[in-house]
Amino acid sequence: MKRSIFTLVVMTGLFAPACFNAQQKDSISTEAYQPFTQDSKRFDDWAVSAGVGTALIQTGNITSINNGAGKTLFGYSAYFSVDKAITHAFGLKLQYDKGETRQGFASTKDHLDNVKAARTQYDAISLLADVNISNLLRRVDNKSNFRWALHGYVGAGTLAYRAYLQEPGKPYNQSLATEVKPFKLGSLFAQFGTGVKYRMAESWDLEARAMYVVTNDNTFDGAINQYQHTTNKISDNMLTAALGVTYNIGKHQSHLFWHDPLQEIYYKLDVLADKTDDVEVCKKGDADNDGVCDDWDRQLDTPAGARVDGSGVALDADLDGVIDLYDKCVTVPGPVENNGCPIESIKHNNNDGVSETVLDLKGIEFNLNSDKILSGNTPILENAIRTINQSGGSYLIIGATDTRGTDAYNQKLSERRAGNVKNFLIKNGANAGKLQSVGRGEKDLLYPECEPATKCPEWKNRANRRVYFEAK
Repeated sequence: MKRSIFTLVVMTGLFAPACFNAQQKDSISTEAYQPFTQDSKRFDDWAVSAGVGTALIQTGNITSINNGAGKTLFGYSAYFSVDKAITHAFGLKLQYDKGETRQGFASTKDHLDNVKAARTQYDAISLLADVNISNLLRRVDNKSNFRWALHGYVGAGTLAYRAYLQEPGKPYNQSLATEVKPFKLGSLFAQFGTGVKYRMAESWDLEARAMYVVTNDNTFDGAINQYQHTTNKISDNMLTAALGVTYNIGKHQSHLFWHDPLQEIYYKLDVLADKTDDVEVCKKGDADNDGVCDDWDRQLDTPAGARVDGSGVALDADLDGVIDLYDKCVTVPGPVENNGCPIESIKHNNNDGVSETVLDLKGIEFNLNSDKILSGNTPILENAIRTINQSGGSYLIIGATDTRGTDAYNQKLSERRAGNVKNFLIKNGANAGKLQSVGRGEKDLLYPECEPATKCPEWKNRANRRVYFEAK
């Protein structure tokens, strides 16, 4: 069931006064509010994660990716973490990593004496910041249940490892080259990366993650031990990629990273709507189907499609007696016989010198910066054709604009408007010999007070953008 935020605003407006009266400043009861505690939470914020994948040394004296023998040697990696969500977009992870990298090339078939091969077994403990990037971009009024989320990770910790080096020409003879103990200054490392999570169930998430580990150590790859000296002091950095799962600990249906606080409100509104559907709201019904019960509807025969006020009366914005549904000029009063639009009268002097009305025509309005005749003006112009052909005089078709734009531009625009109306009349049967068109730009305003245009509401500026007739 679709429902806009407007519904929430209405609901808030209905219940807010009652809540306010129940919570007077001098007599606030303990039931007027509920402190935020573990029991009052509607979401879980603890989780554990685990995953397995591969590990490769990306930079070093010997590497795992396209090493000296042109091969890529895949190691393995695994991680386990305890996760705490602090906000909907930020959390912390205490993570343990374990794995092994393989670098160089150790095949007896393709082994070269000048290419070393090694493997490194490592253990690491780190503290990672977890940023839910998706939640930073999402709207909180999105009623969809989120299923995907992009996370970013960055942190530091302590790294312990044992690097084994293969002696040249002896593929099965590997000796310990370097060993680094944890929790020492030289064991500090940093890592950062990203992961894409998919919510499989209420408590389970699936994640694909890639991390980049900066060891700041030149002996991690095993090619150099701590007793050797070299000018190549490049940091041996590592890439890890893993597929893992997260278990959200708690009794609630959603974790804080997946929680949408408005979901409960939408649920309650759906329940309320379902109950309302089963109740007969109008005792006497709603005969005209305008949304106002006949019990208090003051207009029981409202036309279909008409907008009504709270008493069921069709709206008439300009109070001219023509409801907005049928009013061709909603904001400008006009008679019923002219569809609620004002009438401009053109008079001629007959042969006896007496002035008589020969043409009643309202202003033909145009959109801003446009000379296109609107489809709503077609009936008016067709009536003008009949009147022109039946009368004995000739007419001047005058184009005008509002005060926006330069004088030169408005002059050209008014000429095009008048010309288009003339062409329309002639094309549809009007006597061409009785018609002449002229443009007066912004010099002939129906509402002169609209100079500049910002002084007036838009309906007045629109009325200035018109074509009208004068008798010659």
